[in-house]
Amino acid sequence: MYQLDITLRRGQNLAARDRGGTSDPYVKFKLGGKEVFRSKTIHKNLNPVWEEKAYILIDNLREPLYIKVFDYDFGLQDDFIGSAFLDLTSLELNRQTDVTLRLKDPRYPDHDLGSILLSVLLAPREEQREVTMLMRKSWKRSSKFQTQSLRLSDLHRKSQLWRGIVSVTLIEGRELKAMDANGLSDPYVKFRLGHQKYKSKIVPKTLNPQWREQFDFHLYEERGGIIDITVWDKDAGKKDDFIGRCQVDLSTLSREQTHKLEMPLEEGEGCLVLLVTLTASAAVTISDLSVNSLEDQKEREEILKRYSPMMMFHNMKDVGFLQVKVIRAEALMAADVTGKSDPFCVVELNNDRLLTHTVYKNLNPEWNKIFTFNIKDIHSVLEVTVYDEDRDRSADFLGKVAIPLLSIQNGEQKAYVLKNKQLTGPTKGVIYLEIDVIFNAVKASIQTLMPKEQKYIEEEDRLSKQLLLRNFIRMKRCIMVLINAAYYISSCFDWDSPPRSLAAFLLFLFVVWNFELYMIPLALLLLLAWNYFLIVSGKDNRQHDTVVEDMLEDEEEEDDRDDKDSEKKGFMNRLYAIQEVCVSVQNILDEVASFGERIKNTFNWTVPFLSWLAIVALSVFTIILYFIPLRYIVLVWGINKFTKKLRSPYAIDNNELLDFLSRVPSDVQVVQYHELKQDSSHSPSKRKKNNPG
Repeated sequence: MYQLDITLRRGQNLAARDRGGTSDPYVKFKLGGKEVFRSKTIHKNLNPVWEEKAYILIDNLREPLYIKVFDYDFGLQDDFIGSAFLDLTSLELNRQTDVTLRLKDPRYPDHDLGSILLSVLLAPREEQREVTMLMRKSWKRSSKFQTQSLRLSDLHRKSQLWRGIVSVTLIEGRELKAMDANGLSDPYVKFRLGHQKYKSKIVPKTLNPQWREQFDFHLYEERGGIIDITVWDKDAGKKDDFIGRCQVDLSTLSREQTHKLEMPLEEGEGCLVLLVTLTASAAVTISDLSVNSLEDQKEREEILKRYSPMMMFHNMKDVGFLQVKVIRAEALMAADVTGKSDPFCVVELNNDRLLTHTVYKNLNPEWNKIFTFNIKDIHSVLEVTVYDEDRDRSADFLGKVAIPLLSIQNGEQKAYVLKNKQLTGPTKGVIYLEIDVIFNAVKASIQTLMPKEQKYIEEEDRLSKQLLLRNFIRMKRCIMVLINAAYYISSCFDWDSPPRSLAAFLLFLFVVWNFELYMIPLALLLLLAWNYFLIVSGKDNRQHDTVVEDMLEDEEEEDDRDDKDSEKKGFMNRLYAIQEVCVSVQNILDEVASFGERIKNTFNWTVPFLSWLAIVALSVFTIILYFIPLRYIVLVWGINKFTKKLRSPYAIDNNELLDFLSRVPSDVQVVQYHELKQDSSHSPSKRKKNNPG
């Protein structure tokens, strides 16, 4: 094992790729087909100066390091400038070497594309460890979290670690350019910071759209960066029209402060109103299992103190701390023709996404990595996915698990059976994880009533016959519950069962004669208490609906056909329109069914934390309604609603009840989060018995 220290110095006489005779170059380093470093972008410069450092671990010196230079293209696909490779076997160990690499393009072998200047130092990994140990001793004088951040920045790739968060709230657009025949537009906004891309919702038929959406970018560069913003008009069946663009230079903004920006659009009309906040953070980190552990008593005490009840009003968005130890996997699926795989692991929490290294040609890899995250929502779901690295194409899926944070048992090493992509059934292999969650219950409860963080890096919705049928069945079940309830009430009026009708009649007289408004939340409290009694007494006979499970076991069909080889454009436009309508119906069915299922699961104690929170809220509402006249409650509610925009003009509207229900899992999510039982053949004791030698 070797460590390669590279300083990317500068570029000379790079090829021009823009109309103005310049380029916006950035550099990628690739090793074994995998990107290991990406530089910042230098705008409008053919002789850029980077002076950036990268630290790369090398296990095979025969594998060349490829250097590729691209021209950053605003809102479009980046243009290729040229590439070169560095022969690692030609480097002398423990000696700093300056290297000049000529860029080439196989399509134009005679063209002069410029050159890249590097300083490289190749050293055995053992010597690098000694240097790291000396640096660690000096770092111990500073704070624990600062120490961890500095240590990790030298041990891991820059592309995996971020040094802060850029929170962008898109408020509104003003007097945008009209792109449609009716004198209006259907505007939406695209954001880009480095390789991170987000897209806002579409606001139809307006020149003054109100978005009020928030996006969080990870800041990888110490000096900041530039957020490229483009505004587009959605045009059904055609290419979207360009409205205008602007840029936010983060290096000019102070940290830990919210900036209100009114950005005029270049090459267009009008402006965008944004709120931009830069927050320094060491919230997401990676380390080796031997480097850092939550078992360190002093560090654990600091974290427990940080999330103690006494700190409930300090930094309300910092809900908790999550540590994930990715230890190893066993009996993985063989993805290569050799009967082996090259597995690596991806750990995701909302929009935070980190990777382990790749263990080559192994079905029982050991990673021994620690990932730490700051928790902003205790109802988040930790997703751990295992992939097979493939140098010629995208990585192959091997298995996945989804673990709700509230279901985690702290400090316990568990073997999780890997599931398929839809998280509906098992696939081959198990993964061993040890997870710790520490959080402040008061902050978590308050955050439950706030809008849920949107996950931006998700696959696009696609039409699926199985998914459409499944959502229809789920919605039918919810409607049938209401219909059966109506039939039951109707039968009480018909006196089909005299004892039941008599009891219903007496109950009706009693409730109507003595009704007070506080009885509504009180009745819901009694329903929660009754279901809790059934669970505690062991009389709960809840089962997942067999129809839903059967539908979930169906694999969704994959459609990999290339759109470029499709039929005539007019026919394809009509087909896309039909597909868009079907996808919308499919999603509406899912939302309606999920809403009913979440209400049911709240009272069924599917997530005890949320059910207890509902009990607390209902108790408070019952007491308020009992002691305070209704007119005062309505008056307070109306004053709050009418003055909310005056007190906070840029507040993002939310409904606390809907935000609460969004944290309750639907029946589909309950199945997805259900932990599969490990096959007895995977247990270590069973293997020892089967292999006594």
